[in-house]
Amino acid sequence: MKFVDEFRDTEKAKTLTKEIQKIAKRLEPNQTKPLQIMEFCGGHTHTIFRYGIEQMLPDNIEMVHGPGCPVCVLPMGRVDDCVSLAERSEVIFTTFGDAMRVPGSKKSLLQAKADGADIRMTYSPMDALNLARKNPDREVIFFGLGFETTMPSTALTVLQAEREGITNFSLFCNHITTVPTIKAVLDSPDMQLDGFLAPGHVAMVIGERPFDFITKDYHKPLVITGFEPLDILHSMWMLLKQIEAKQSVVENQYSRIVPPEGNGPALEALTKVYEVREFFEWRGLGSIDHSGVRMKKEYAAFDAEQKFDVPNLKIADPKSCQCGEVVKGVIKPWDCKIFGTKCNPENPMGALMVSSEGACAAYFNNGYEKKSA
Repeated sequence: MKFVDEFRDTEKAKTLTKEIQKIAKRLEPNQTKPLQIMEFCGGHTHTIFRYGIEQMLPDNIEMVHGPGCPVCVLPMGRVDDCVSLAERSEVIFTTFGDAMRVPGSKKSLLQAKADGADIRMTYSPMDALNLARKNPDREVIFFGLGFETTMPSTALTVLQAEREGITNFSLFCNHITTVPTIKAVLDSPDMQLDGFLAPGHVAMVIGERPFDFITKDYHKPLVITGFEPLDILHSMWMLLKQIEAKQSVVENQYSRIVPPEGNGPALEALTKVYEVREFFEWRGLGSIDHSGVRMKKEYAAFDAEQKFDVPNLKIADPKSCQCGEVVKGVIKPWDCKIFGTKCNPENPMGALMVSSEGACAAYFNNGYEKKSA
């Protein structure tokens, strides 16, 4: 593993930017609109804004900030379910800190904690399991959310609880899957994408092969991408090279971390504990088929949805929120009617304003304003 400074080298960034500009200039005569490149992962969005990468790109390249922040796309109904579980007197509800502020229809987990619910922030599901060991008279629930990146840790925690016979631990499973969601985005009639920066940490688990359909069926080039600024610029250069050559293949820029076949032990744990849901609700995108997982019936004793009475209500997004259009690249965050006014990081109404990795929060926090015509 190289030192992180090597992936933030200014001179290398200048060299990559010049090469990107050369290819973009050669492509421009055949363009009727800017090339639209989607970075699916919220971690990529964060890097792009933190280092001003979008401002370094030529005008004929446009970034589309995808739905890759699992906290951002959590629907209001699932937050209400969390609050309902957390407010049970026998429950210690545990969660990653970034989920605390996600608004439900009535309150967030942070507000429920202020109202007296026993809600605790943890750094991992193993921390929650340790709480269950120390509090055998309480029911400890861990709020499992995230893409394939975080699924192995929750699956392995469930398997550990089973081995130890810990019966007062359960998982409220809200894990979502990447590939069906990318397919739903590509199938959207108002989506005009030209290429993908694929999520490196997801690929670290699932490998390269699950992304093949994007290049073979939709003929869109894709580069699995790391999270440093030079990773993003290098991947943009690789994508543009494919577009110029009229190629559509899966390339792995993040090969220092991502094995082509994925992580075998992690995949084995996922297969053992989870099964695919028929559909899952996404905030800002609606219901997407096969885009989430639930626990298999063999692990019902560790499944909070089966162990407790969960309301499972469907709550519509605020009508004024235009997150779905932002995710699809139809509008930019600043074009939303409530961006920065009724919807801001202190009072997030929309999915993409909830987490710092959301596109709207990134625009707001970094002071990005609409480019002048």
